[in-house]
Amino acid sequence: MNMNRRRFIRGTSLVAAGLAFGPACWGKDLSFPVVRIPEAKRKFTSLAVEKTIRRVQSSIGNQELAWMFGNCFPNTLDTTVDFGTLDGRPDTYVITGDIDAMWLRDSSAQVWPYLPLMKKDPELQQLIAGVINRQTRCILLDPYANAFYKDPNKISPWKTDLTEMKPGVHEHKWEIDSLCYPIRLAHGYWQATQDATPFDASWREAILLTLKTFREQQRKNGHGPYYFQRHTDTPSDTLTGNGYGNRAKPVGLIFSMFRPSDDATHYPLLVPSNFFAVVSLRQAADMLEKIHQDKDSATQCRALADEVESALQQHAIVSLPAVGQGYAFEVDGYGNTNFMDDANVPDLVSLPYLGAVKLEDGLYQNTRRWSLSLRNRYYFKGLAAEGLGGPHSGENMIWPLGLIIQGLTTTDKNEIRHCLDTLQHTHAGTGFMHESFNKDDASKFTRPWFAWANTMFGEFILKVYSDHPKLLS
Repeated sequence: MNMNRRRFIRGTSLVAAGLAFGPACWGKDLSFPVVRIPEAKRKFTSLAVEKTIRRVQSSIGNQELAWMFGNCFPNTLDTTVDFGTLDGRPDTYVITGDIDAMWLRDSSAQVWPYLPLMKKDPELQQLIAGVINRQTRCILLDPYANAFYKDPNKISPWKTDLTEMKPGVHEHKWEIDSLCYPIRLAHGYWQATQDATPFDASWREAILLTLKTFREQQRKNGHGPYYFQRHTDTPSDTLTGNGYGNRAKPVGLIFSMFRPSDDATHYPLLVPSNFFAVVSLRQAADMLEKIHQDKDSATQCRALADEVESALQQHAIVSLPAVGQGYAFEVDGYGNTNFMDDANVPDLVSLPYLGAVKLEDGLYQNTRRWSLSLRNRYYFKGLAAEGLGGPHSGENMIWPLGLIIQGLTTTDKNEIRHCLDTLQHTHAGTGFMHESFNKDDASKFTRPWFAWANTMFGEFILKVYSDHPKLLS
């Protein structure tokens, strides 16, 4: 459905998964309803994914987590993919769930956990190659857009936004991570398969356009071409400064006018996304050099990565109250800092997950300790749970994504167990992850169909199954 995420969040609170996925029928264990979409209605079935589900479920002593894994891990394939061919090449359109549009971020994250299974399932590999091909076309259409339609001629309901809207674009919010996630997916695919087929001349062109866009948004020579304003009562859905956002000093960091939540940044030098850009630029350089023998472009990508990394060291390290030196969430280059963290990925807690810092890094550990505490105004603790939230869903709303990332960025078994227990007890009987839930009452939640969180829950369970299987007993 074509609607703004925030409007959907405000209007949606479903208690039973059956309301979103049809009437529930009951499985062999009468404690858990069968809420996974019927096989005949699934968009895509992967033999490797199904085999993984059976293997893991048969080994998990915690039957509720096993049930949740069987619902969540395949949810992207079951409900959100449209796989076919276009111009003789694989083409996969991936919606985020309840909104019929393809976010570059969400679509990348939704299929990421399936990468290790591609070697056992050639058709799954083709589906993911199709995602890469589709993302390439999206970036070439508009590198500043965050979400797209399958139909290149479709007109968005946001056509009245004061920005350069094009047919085929759902929303035109500039977010650094929208260009990082496709590189992460491409690099992960290439590393897993050594297949360079998706990385043709068009893909190279999209990477060079990404490099150009990042440079423009360093804003060394003015604002660049991007501007955005929306007629709205929600301040975080539009930009100040005549559409160019709050002022910041060009210090080598890349300006991001919106966060991964699609909310406007307060200070446009968004630290987690700049860390992500450093990783992505180096991955792109590696691929340009080894696949296309384009050493010049690879050198330019590495040079920009080095510049952004140096600027992060100079401007992103701050003194966090009560924990010592760590990373800010946003800065403006003039010395002003936004102390917070937000459960959307990339956030500060997710930096090791994205390969941006080492897990044992002292600055990161201080930052993580601060982010996952009540010192962070978007960390909530209530009767039902405690965890990281964010301004997008509002006060007192905890994000399962935040709990999943917390579990993926620790080696502490007690913390992992805490994250598992919290997720198990806050799905409100639906068997699926949601965008967010109330800290005091998990039955009050947003977005009953949020495939990104579902698939990442599956990724978390697989990691625990591999590293600490006893925690699932």
